[in-house]
Amino acid sequence: MNQQTELKHVSVLLSEALEGLAVRPDGLYIDGTFGRGGHSRAILAQLSPEGRLIGFDKDPEAIRVGNQLAAEDGRFVVVQRSFAEMADELESRGLLGQVDGVLLDLGVSSPQLDDPGRGFSFLNDGPLDMRMNPAAGQSAADWINSADEADIATVLYEYGEERFSRRMARAIVARRAEQPFTTTADLAEVIRQANPAWEKHKHPATRAFQGIRIFINRELEDLAEGLQAALAVLAPGGRLAVISFHSLEDRQVKQFMRREAKGDPLPRNLPIRDAEIKVSLKLIGKAIKPSAAEIAANPRARSAVLRVAEKR
Repeated sequence: MNQQTELKHVSVLLSEALEGLAVRPDGLYIDGTFGRGGHSRAILAQLSPEGRLIGFDKDPEAIRVGNQLAAEDGRFVVVQRSFAEMADELESRGLLGQVDGVLLDLGVSSPQLDDPGRGFSFLNDGPLDMRMNPAAGQSAADWINSADEADIATVLYEYGEERFSRRMARAIVARRAEQPFTTTADLAEVIRQANPAWEKHKHPATRAFQGIRIFINRELEDLAEGLQAALAVLAPGGRLAVISFHSLEDRQVKQFMRREAKGDPLPRNLPIRDAEIKVSLKLIGKAIKPSAAEIAANPRARSAVLRVAEKR
């Protein structure tokens, strides 16, 4: 068994996401974060021969797995693009506004975390890369070895929610003057030493690595664009289901859904009927979190939150 087959990904909130999508057997669906295909295979299992599913992913290894699935199942196709570009892709296929459901499972997947060669984790030493698509954009090493100290501090604070971001940035810049960073363990050790207050049961570099990864992959920008793109591709009555794994993502999803469900802000005391307020989404239920049993079986599920909305 090779390394790639050993790196497994357990789909989080799988049944809840499928229930939120309310899959129609003959519908058209999008899995915006194909990963290793757990959610996609579950959606395909509920589709009839007339149903179709389009998967998106930036990761070349995910695309390899997706192409294998596409060869086995003619109802499925996978595209190597960010889900932020789904509207452009669907428009080129003549399917804009015809999608019955969009699923987004955000963040980094277990195979990406567990493969030292990808450079996402400080637990397994590897090259400091962190790119979802290693063939595109700037690696974490390139950025961390060249960015201004103030910019590093800002990324760690805003994207990692790291309160000791300035101390860490100062330590990073001081160390790289002697020797550039090339590995995850090297960077994690410098950050660990710069962190004066460790959180219980959490590695002292956790927040900093999260911040760097989010920045390198434009994750929050992609999410903002992807949510708007989902609105464009969905048909009326189509469902949007989003699984988030940290507060920055979940806050963005929650605010987007609430804003689109509430409609454009209007001046107070303006005489207007509810029916005249333009709204794009209807919220479906409340935020859903994993059960204790799922968290026990898959500890990485503990921070997951699922939110569902329907296109009006």
